[in-house]
Amino acid sequence: MAFEGLADRLQNTIQKIKGKGKVTEQDVKEMTREVRLALLEADVNFKVVKDFIKKVKERAVGQEVMESLTPGQQVIKVVKEELTSLMGEDESKIAVADKPPTVIMMVGLQGAGKTTTTGKLANLLRKKYNRNPLLVAADVYRPAAVDQLETLGKQLDIPVHQEGTQANPVDIANRAMEKAKEEHLDYVIVDTAGRLHVDEDLMNELSQIKENVQPDETFLVVDSMTGQDAVNVAESFNDQLDISGVILTKLDGDTRGGAALSIKAVTEKPIKFAGMGEKLDELEVFHPERMASRILGMGDVLSLIEKAEENVDEKRAKELEQKMRSASFTFDDFLEQMGQVRNMDHWKT
Repeated sequence: MAFEGLADRLQNTIQKIKGKGKVTEQDVKEMTREVRLALLEADVNFKVVKDFIKKVKERAVGQEVMESLTPGQQVIKVVKEELTSLMGEDESKIAVADKPPTVIMMVGLQGAGKTTTTGKLANLLRKKYNRNPLLVAADVYRPAAVDQLETLGKQLDIPVHQEGTQANPVDIANRAMEKAKEEHLDYVIVDTAGRLHVDEDLMNELSQIKENVQPDETFLVVDSMTGQDAVNVAESFNDQLDISGVILTKLDGDTRGGAALSIKAVTEKPIKFAGMGEKLDELEVFHPERMASRILGMGDVLSLIEKAEENVDEKRAKELEQKMRSASFTFDDFLEQMGQVRNMDHWKT
């Protein structure tokens, strides 16, 4: 299971504080020490752990407790919110170009699962978003990559543009764009060669492809099992190519979680998708909040937190109603009410 080791450690730590009717500074200190050790053991970036613990401490000590939550539950709420924030708050939407086709460029190290992920992404775009993608075999350095993408295209019944291994990857990408326009395909997914981020020539080639096709998304595919190394790779590719997001592969087998918990904080780019198995339909949109809840084993506490938040909103709504009746409703109150309406719309979509 994803994050199994980390989840066990954090859930044991949280269990100790969960039912406490009063949480002292010492309690928070002990809990954050345990959390810090658990995150470091999970191969989370040291600086990321340091910042995370600092934020949790600041928010957990002496903060106002919501009605219907015990102080212990309130502290868990803080940990959950900061964990969600660490992985990127909301799930990220995939870009859609104003004028089709939308271009996605797939980059990453060799062996990260990039070609398979390219097929999985095309499958997801068609199934979930009803799009018609074109796969582009621009990895001319690994002959098997062209064959692999062709095979995936046949399995999924998705067209593949390939010109063998002798053509220039930049030209292949350009001609694929023309083909997509002619055939009214709305997504072009370019599978580039896996390379070391220290390989200057190949990195320059990626920059040229990017300059030519002007992708709407540049996705870095990284193997989540490599932990801290995945973060270093992400930082390097981001510096050179300004990626728009990350796709984590093999997240289902990552018992530690170091990559998933560090990449967003280090690169400031969201994790957009996660590979949760080998099958072609096992690519999922990455939901930071759900992942945080899962790590903390928070099903029961989550419902309590939601109830407490509803109570607060209800109480505030009654206060505002009273203000309106007594004509003491201010512009600030109006803005707050607009914010609540916007939140309701957000939950509907």
